[in-house]
Amino acid sequence: MAPDRETTETAFVGQKGITVSRFADRVAVVTGAAQGIGAAAARSLAADGATVAVVDLTEDRARPVAEEIAAAGGSAVAIGCDVAVEDDVTAMTAHVVDRFGRLDILINNAGITRDNLLFKMPAAEWDAVITTNLTSMFLCCHAAQGPMVAAGYGRIVNLSSRSALGARGQVNYAAAKAGVQGLTATLAIELGPFGVTVNAVAPGYIDTAMTAATARRVGLEAAEHQRRAAEQIPLRRVGRPAEVAEVIAFLASDAASYVSGQTIYVNGGAR
Repeated sequence: MAPDRETTETAFVGQKGITVSRFADRVAVVTGAAQGIGAAAARSLAADGATVAVVDLTEDRARPVAEEIAAAGGSAVAIGCDVAVEDDVTAMTAHVVDRFGRLDILINNAGITRDNLLFKMPAAEWDAVITTNLTSMFLCCHAAQGPMVAAGYGRIVNLSSRSALGARGQVNYAAAKAGVQGLTATLAIELGPFGVTVNAVAPGYIDTAMTAATARRVGLEAAEHQRRAAEQIPLRRVGRPAEVAEVIAFLASDAASYVSGQTIYVNGGAR
């Protein structure tokens, strides 16, 4: 652990004893895991046997999800980390490896939105979204590749978005999420020889706090915003965080051992 940084955590180990399965003995880090897709991914991995580091901006934010995992019989630690700060990421990663002896899975989910049309967007909003949604993934991958390469095994799953294809009012977010796909494809090439797969998941409209905030931005209640969005989706509904989490879990598992460098869209058939 970096000597000039302090990493805090709270550990939670369930007493019920979950069924050991595809992630037995695996250690996973999930960023942005206090809510939404990140929380769902943490629950899914833990339910299948992984020890999960539930990482969010503060330990207090991460704690409820870690406690929930423990209550269900799983194993989790709540860790506070600003993934946009290199020293924090280095310390968090070293702490996980020191505590558990390994790091097998990294789910890069942390992200923010600062939506605005181009002519109204200040540079600070561009910088904030690029740093939190893209640079943070570089930092986390950079830190995680060391123990993964040394072990000859690793699974990295990065969260992109359908917005990578273009989204009005999201020039910063769309650019960041398109960058995630380029980062993913490149890291798959570089890390593949060392047994590390790297993939991305690109959700469409998912019922999360982030999409609720988007609804408020355009002056709608979340339910009405979802209803309108669903009319444009072939499945005629918006997605749920757990549905994205299942795709993440597949890519993080040995069932996807020959899948790398891919971006999987989870969007109900939208084009």
